[in-house]
Amino acid sequence: MVLIGRLTKDAVVAQLKDDRKVVNFTLAINDYYKPKNSDKAVTITTFVQCAYWISPKITEWLKKGSLIEIMGRLTVNAYTDMQGEAKGTLNCHVDSIKIHQQAKAETVKTEALKKEEAEIDLPF
Repeated sequence: MVLIGRLTKDAVVAQLKDDRKVVNFTLAINDYYKPKNSDKAVTITTFVQCAYWISPKITEWLKKGSLIEIMGRLTVNAYTDMQGEAKGTLNCHVDSIKIHQQAKAETVKTEALKKEEAEIDLPF
């Protein structure tokens, strides 16, 4: 299956007990549609938990907000939470990743600097 979406946060490398490494990330896939006889558009976001086993070096480029295309095998995990409600997660065992648009690092740095400047209390 091929999926295209944006990363919700930076990818993380997890190391297993047997020294294997896996890259974990979450992909947000947005869908927009306009129901019949309605002027209001509806937005649906689907979150997919992804695992990439081939190379942990790709985490350097998988940053929050990046637009990526993945190809892999989908699975669904169903469970019951502590309140007794049925829940589920959509997962993908990723075989390949194609980066369409990287997150702008300069924009992220600029926003962080603006936040720091706003928090500084000037004496005059």
